[in-house]
Amino acid sequence: MSWAVHTEVVQGGEVTEETLGLRPPANRVSRRAIGYWTVWAAVGWVVLVGAQTVFVVTSDDAPTWLTVTLTISCVFAPLHLLVMPQWRYRIHRWEVTGEAVYTQEGWLKQDWRIAPISRIQTVDIERDPVEQLFRLAKITVTTASAAGPVKISGLDHADALALAAELTKTTQATPGDAT
Repeated sequence: MSWAVHTEVVQGGEVTEETLGLRPPANRVSRRAIGYWTVWAAVGWVVLVGAQTVFVVTSDDAPTWLTVTLTISCVFAPLHLLVMPQWRYRIHRWEVTGEAVYTQEGWLKQDWRIAPISRIQTVDIERDPVEQLFRLAKITVTTASAAGPVKISGLDHADALALAAELTKTTQATPGDAT
């Protein structure tokens, strides 16, 4: 398995494997994230299968390819809804240490991100309506990185609030200008 590892340059030297202690992050996301991912995937499948069904049913002579794609969608939708959320749950992890924020996410394409604490500029908590329904939240840690922010999704809302407070306290105590 290959990892896309993004590291930053820390003031006074370069981040190395030894300073970050490269290993998979220790914490899993909330188990409720499985339901959240299932709901979002189901919405996509309902829209796709619904549109395909409307075209097949309302067409006087539906093209064979459209009927075949509808059948394929009806077979793959339940498989996707059963496999993808469980798989993502096994992959998605996060950890915050005194030195860095670690994330691992994805299911087909997996990404491992490491953001040194000294590079953190902002910490944001987001909750879409479905996340609110599942009592989940997403934390976005913005750094001075061209690779973009580090996101930890699927967190229990209370855990996300505590993590944001911890990161804010830690970054304020960390010397450096986060640039």
